[in-house]
Amino acid sequence: MAVFWLATRAPSGSSLAANPTPDPSDTGWEKAASSPSPTPTSSRSTPASTPKPTRTGSGTDKSPRPESTPAKRPRTETRTTPPPADPPAGADSPQLTAKEAYGIHGRYQRGLSVAQARKDQTAMAKLEHGLALEMTRAGFKTAQMQGTSLATGIWPNPQVWIPRHVDGAADWFVAVSHEPGVARIVDVMSSAPGGWRLVASAADTRATPARFPKIATDGEGYATSLPENATGLSATPRQIARAHLASLQNAEVDPRFDDGPWTSEAALFWQQERGRLEQADWKLALSYRLEGPVRTLRTSDGGALVWYGARSTELREAVREGAKVKLKGSAAVRTRNKAFARSVSATYGRMYVTHVPPAGSNEPARVLGEWSDVLESHGD
Repeated sequence: MAVFWLATRAPSGSSLAANPTPDPSDTGWEKAASSPSPTPTSSRSTPASTPKPTRTGSGTDKSPRPESTPAKRPRTETRTTPPPADPPAGADSPQLTAKEAYGIHGRYQRGLSVAQARKDQTAMAKLEHGLALEMTRAGFKTAQMQGTSLATGIWPNPQVWIPRHVDGAADWFVAVSHEPGVARIVDVMSSAPGGWRLVASAADTRATPARFPKIATDGEGYATSLPENATGLSATPRQIARAHLASLQNAEVDPRFDDGPWTSEAALFWQQERGRLEQADWKLALSYRLEGPVRTLRTSDGGALVWYGARSTELREAVREGAKVKLKGSAAVRTRNKAFARSVSATYGRMYVTHVPPAGSNEPARVLGEWSDVLESHGD
C-alpha cells in the first residue's frame, strides 16, 4: 500500500507532495524559538543563535497557510530605542501615552520570552487573549511532543502607533519591529479586564519584506482607528478579510489581491495539492472562517491597515482504499507521524495584516504578514 506524504514541495519519485500549508518560504509564525517554515514563518520569539522570528509554535509546520511567523531570536539584552515624548493628554484623560505603550509591549516581550523558555502555558493567560493565546499554547504543546526548545529573546527597536481613545471601546495599539535580514513583526495589544494582552500578530520573514505603508497620525501623534464597515477604501475592512479567506478556501486567485505567499501562491498550492490527492484517490476540503474582531488603522495614502484572524481546517479523505497519507511539519508531530488510510485533518489558527488601498485606486490589496500555528490534527 503506497504512502503519500503531505508536504509542501512534491518529492521526486512517486510520492505525493502535499503539504498542509503552501509555502514560498514555509513560514509558520511561531512565537517561540522555532525556525521558520518554508513560507515566511511567523513567530514572536527568536532563537538565540539565529535571527529568526518565531511566535509560539515549533516553526516547522508546513501547511498551506503559508505559515508565517518569525521566531524571535534570542537576544540577551537588546535595547529598544527610547520612546518619543508623550503627546499631551489631559489629567483626567484615559488616553494611552507612547511611554505607557512602550512599557506595556516591553513587559509583554519579556514575559513571552520567559514563558517560551519554560513552555509555561499558564503564564500565557496573563500575556495573550483569544485566538492568539490558543495558538501560542498549541505551539507549546507541539514543541513538548517533539522534544524541542522554543526561541527566546526580545525583538529590538519597536515603534508604536496608538489610536485615539473611544469611549465604550477597548483601547489598543500596534507595535512594529523590523530586524533586517530576519523579519518584520507586527503585534497588536489590547486592553482587557485583567490587563493588557496581545490579541493579534503577523510577521514577514522574507529577506526583503514587502513595503510597509506609513500609518497616518494627527497633530499629536495619534493614529486613527476605523470601523469594520469603514467606507472610502477599495472595500470595507471586513469585506477584504472575508475576500482573502474565501480565495484560500476556494483555492482561487483573487485579482483584488497582490501576488504573494499568503494570496496567489497559497491558492495555487492548494490547487496543486488537490490535484495530487485526486491522483491518489483522495479528496480535499478546505474551510477558512473569520474569527474575532477586524481592527483597522488609517494609512497616510488614504488607505488602511487591517488585522484579522481565522481558523482554517484542511480535511483529506480517501475516496477508495489504496494509498495512505501522512502529514508533515507540526501537523505530523500532533498525529505522531502516523500514516492514515481513511482521513486526516489539521486545524490552524491564522492571523494576517493587510493593506487596503483607498477607493478609486488601481492598486491591489497587499497581505503583509501572517502568523500561523497548528491547533490540532487527527486521522484514522
